[in-house]
Amino acid sequence: MEDFYRGFAQRARDLAENADPFTRRRLLALAQRYDLKSKPGSGGGRSIPPPRATPPTILFSGSGEA
Repeated sequence: MEDFYRGFAQRARDLAENADPFTRRRLLALAQRYDLKSKPGSGGGRSIPPPRATPPTILFSGSGEA
């Protein structure tokens, strides 16, 4: 997967060489994001969210009447 993102980053840089200033900035920013994703362990890819905290079971024990 790292090679995939690295290739996209290089392609964006290549396109930026012949682009107008606005598009060049956008393409170079895109290349930078792809570079971050291409580094293993950088956290640039999708991450698994932390597990949800569950309330203590004592809140649910009882007769169920208010």
